[in-house]
Amino acid sequence: MQTLVPTLGAFLLGALGWTLAEYGLHRFVFHGASATRLGAKEHRLHHAQVDYFAPWWQKALAASAATAITLPLTIAAAGALPGACFTSGFIAMYLAYEVLHRRAHTHAPRGAYGRWRRRNHFAHHFVDPRRAQGVSVPFWDLVFATTLPVDRVRVPRRLAMPWLVDARGELRPAYAHDYELVGSVRNDSQTRRADTRAAMENRSPETGEAPPQAPERPPTYDG
Repeated sequence: MQTLVPTLGAFLLGALGWTLAEYGLHRFVFHGASATRLGAKEHRLHHAQVDYFAPWWQKALAASAATAITLPLTIAAAGALPGACFTSGFIAMYLAYEVLHRRAHTHAPRGAYGRWRRRNHFAHHFVDPRRAQGVSVPFWDLVFATTLPVDRVRVPRRLAMPWLVDARGELRPAYAHDYELVGSVRNDSQTRRADTRAAMENRSPETGEAPPQAPERPPTYDG
């Protein structure tokens, strides 16, 4: 029991450590000032093509690199067992993040957490990629004031998640409270280039809708 509590604590602290790393990488590397940083271009391609995910070997390499860096540092700082437990928690939460992120795109929500996670993440995709950086938890967005409250997420039809629409491509009624489909389903080479350009520039994709027109001013008469 004397060993279990600090061991579990180190594991949970490692999991929390990943959520901070997730936020920092997402905000300052993937959506930082430059699209040429390691991982940034790949991540922004995912914004341009929401069904695109980095290949598994890149994720395995990232997990291996994180272990190689984190494990010796934490062992040196806290000892072998706490260091190993912290690193295990960090990597376990990273793997959970990868699963949760992919399922947000491919599977419909289940429960309040799943609903929040998808709504928050797709606001990040389709409203403002510079905000709502936390994928797993909202904690760090709250701490660093980067939350993105929206009434409903406006999803371009051509980029709609498969679980969001029915066989006709229309919004499923169950999700009408959180989402709205906008624009057309057109997804030709010109549109894809525009989506890629917007993603590389840290902008949300164009909806294809005409911008709202300013109301006409009533005529004025002299005298």
